[in-house]
Amino acid sequence: MGKSTLFNRLTKSRDAIVADYAGLTRDRHYGDGRLGQREFIVVDTGGFEPDSTTGIVKEMAKQTRQAVAEADVVIFVTDVRTGLSGQDQDIARYLRQANKRVLLTVNKAEGMVESPLLAEFHELGMGEPHPISAAHGQGIRSLLEAALADFPEDEEDEAADPDAPIRLAVAGRPNVGKSTLINTWLGEERLIAFDMPGTTRDAIKVPLERNGQRFELIDTAGLRRKGKVFEAIEKFSVVKTLQAIADANVVVLMVDATQGVSDQDAHIAGYVLDSGRAVVIAINKWDAIDSYQRQMLERSIEQRLAFLKFAPIVHISALKRQGLGPLWQAIVDAHASACRKMPTPVLTRLLLEAVQHLAPKRSGAFRPKMRYAHQGGMNPPIIIIHGNSLEHVADTYKRYLEGRFREHFKLVGTPLRIEFKSSHNPFVDG
Repeated sequence: MGKSTLFNRLTKSRDAIVADYAGLTRDRHYGDGRLGQREFIVVDTGGFEPDSTTGIVKEMAKQTRQAVAEADVVIFVTDVRTGLSGQDQDIARYLRQANKRVLLTVNKAEGMVESPLLAEFHELGMGEPHPISAAHGQGIRSLLEAALADFPEDEEDEAADPDAPIRLAVAGRPNVGKSTLINTWLGEERLIAFDMPGTTRDAIKVPLERNGQRFELIDTAGLRRKGKVFEAIEKFSVVKTLQAIADANVVVLMVDATQGVSDQDAHIAGYVLDSGRAVVIAINKWDAIDSYQRQMLERSIEQRLAFLKFAPIVHISALKRQGLGPLWQAIVDAHASACRKMPTPVLTRLLLEAVQHLAPKRSGAFRPKMRYAHQGGMNPPIIIIHGNSLEHVADTYKRYLEGRFREHFKLVGTPLRIEFKSSHNPFVDG
């Protein structure tokens, strides 16, 4: 049918967050897309037979129902070559009941905008069909524009406002202790925490003040782990988790010391990194494991979360209120680092000193020449370096520069992005 091809086309990538629920054979994939300045989350589902009652088909139907429940817009993909099927009719009936905005999309319709073959899809009563070719990229832009038509343009981030509360997302797998941690912070049972994964239904924002500093806590439905029964009616939402991470200034990634670092933890950590958020790793239930297990856990963090080397690791017990002071300190430090002002003269001096200490390697006839640096953004901090032939700078040299900048500005808990801008040399062509 081409759903996955369309997914890859919309997200322009082949790697997605895979939400592997309940050990199901068919997963839901989540990816980020962008049209101009507008960003969105795409969910790819398995095939759908609304009335199936057996085995994997039943599980796939559950998955798809859940994806529809999470979505703002549903793209219903049909196939012009196989024509309209009874199954398409069943799905259309289900989607009408679901009361969601649906875009009917007819795939494999290369050059068939006026084709009479499209006419039969009007029978579904879902409005004008959008002819597309997922494989060739035809009709994708107009489909996206139609999907995003009813949503307001993204507003500018208010991260620059020094008086705004620090937005804090607590992310991690279900039952890792997220709600327990937030309840402990608030000193009251504001979020109901049962000993059953997936009871947090929606992202809840809770204002909190500590030592004169205002926070806004975003509690999320955490990523579910395998082997738990998945109920379609449960409003558990990965989209909520991903949106909470995107909305936060600092993410506390909670890992269960008794469970170790799972694929889900690594996926979510990768998403946090991609979104450029400051991050603190909180190892919960640290008191419940012995020294050998602690050693193994530290090794697995080093291996599986190697790309979060900059993130401080705090050992806590949410239930016993242990380690919460250091956790707050790590959160405040990470936020301060993410919003650190880096003056141009200081950045340029650090850059020139770094080059003097170790010059970038030649690349054939080119030797990269770095002239000056300035700050290009915050949360995450971005440093833009100007000069000539900078496209030839090796990744190892970029990491060397990052280390020098981090050390001087004492950046902890935040990714740091370095971008190179080469100016054109007018004498090269002459």
